[in-house]
Amino acid sequence: QVQLVESGGGLVQPGGSLRLSCTARGNIFSMNAMAWYRQAPGKQRELVAAINSGGSTNYADSAKGRFTISADNAKNTVYLQMDSLNPEDTAVYYCNADRVRRRSWSVATDYWGQGTQVTVSS
Repeated sequence: QVQLVESGGGLVQPGGSLRLSCTARGNIFSMNAMAWYRQAPGKQRELVAAINSGGSTNYADSAKGRFTISADNAKNTVYLQMDSLNPEDTAVYYCNADRVRRRSWSVATDYWGQGTQVTVSS
């Protein structure tokens, strides 16, 4: 089994910064991409940022210029540096591992973390 372990959430004032981390633990042969999603109360889960195995990144419009996604492929870890946070960024942030293969012949499977709360408030 593959587990995604998230850390770094918390309470921050508007204008502040947080750094989220997510490590995929378990036997992993390959992984297409890792990403961060978020879900605010009463809203659908939305993509925040993604990074593929080649290092290409993709950001939601709301994250561009404020958030930076990076990865350490050797550690199967993805980071999300969030700057200039505002109350609209308040949500549970979920880590996603896309098309994970535990062996070369394995069926590709997506995995999700349990989520970490980010609250932006004064």
